[in-house]
Amino acid sequence: MGIFDYFRSKKEPSSASVAKERLQIIVAHERGKRSGPSYLPQMQQEIVAVIRKYVEIDEDQVQIQLDNNDECSVLELNVTLPD
Repeated sequence: MGIFDYFRSKKEPSSASVAKERLQIIVAHERGKRSGPSYLPQMQQEIVAVIRKYVEIDEDQVQIQLDNNDECSVLELNVTLPD
């Protein structure tokens, strides 16, 4: 029976360890959001409102990212427009 136990021991990770890894990813993602300025979510909503005056888009089609360098901050705006 010892050889069968060797093959059985290679099970998938426990659900607790998978949940822990997922929680770590979520926490890291939330920390990244916290480091950004508080006005970014409101700015994204306002940009979407302006774009909607001309083109029908969903809010999830607009991505805003702020990159901080030593000398300046760069605001990157990506909008996926329909064809």
